[in-house]
Order: sequence, then C-alpha cells, then structure tokens
Amino acid sequence: MPAASEVYGCDIQVRWGDSDRLGHVNNTRVVEYMQEARSLFLVDGAASVGAASRAVVVRRMDVEFLRPITDTSGHVRVDVSVVRVGTSSFTLRHVVTDAAGNVCATGDAVMVGFDSRAQSSRVLSDSEREVLGRYLPAIAPA
Repeated sequence: MPAASEVYGCDIQVRWGDSDRLGHVNNTRVVEYMQEARSLFLVDGAASVGAASRAVVVRRMDVEFLRPITDTSGHVRVDVSVVRVGTSSFTLRHVVTDAAGNVCATGDAVMVGFDSRAQSSRVLSDSEREVLGRYLPAIAPA
C-alpha cells in the first residue's frame, strides 16, 4: 500500500455565471476549477524550492463527473496530487469536493514539460522532480 504523501488543496468560489438554467455548474467550469488549482499547484510548488515555474502543457485529461455542483454550493475544494512522474511528463489527479465534503468530480491530467522556443517536449528539471516527488505516494517496502 502506498505511503501517505502531500496533497495540494485550494478553495474556489462557485460564481453565479458558472451555472446553467438548472442551477448546476457547467461541466466545462468544473474542468476550469481543476485548471485553476493545477496552475496554483505548479506556481506555488516552484516557489517552494526557489525556482521559477516552467512551461507545461496538458497532453490528455480524463474527468468523471460524479454529482452536480449547484449555485448554492458556495465554494468547492480542489485537491491535487501526483500519480506518476516520467522523464518529460507527469500525471496529476484532481478531486473536487463541495462544501459538505461530497466528491463531485475527479480528473487525471497528463502534463508534459514544454520548450516554447522549440515547440516540443522537454525533460523535467530537478526542481520540478523535487516538488512533484512530495506529492507522489511512496511505495512501502515489501
């Protein structure tokens, strides 16, 4: 069983304009909540090791919508953890919960280090690996 690791979390206010005519937050907005939390995670993580945030792009994202978020939800919590770290990519897991603690959505995003000049992938830096490693569950010895 994996050992406990850090989880990055932030609260995001549900805005009136995020909802449809049924009073449910639109699914695209839920993905935006995940993006906002992911961006904060990457910037705060880089700052925690005294590094500048480097470019990464989303390669793939899978989202499961489990229960509606409504106008009256107030805020949602988005927790971000690391599932996998590779040479030039990593996978982040997002868990969105409402103010009552109900899990409303989960999503995994495969992120790729990106070199904007070359317009291609790049190897993750040591500082990126250090930050990601804090949020990656350690495998307990057998």
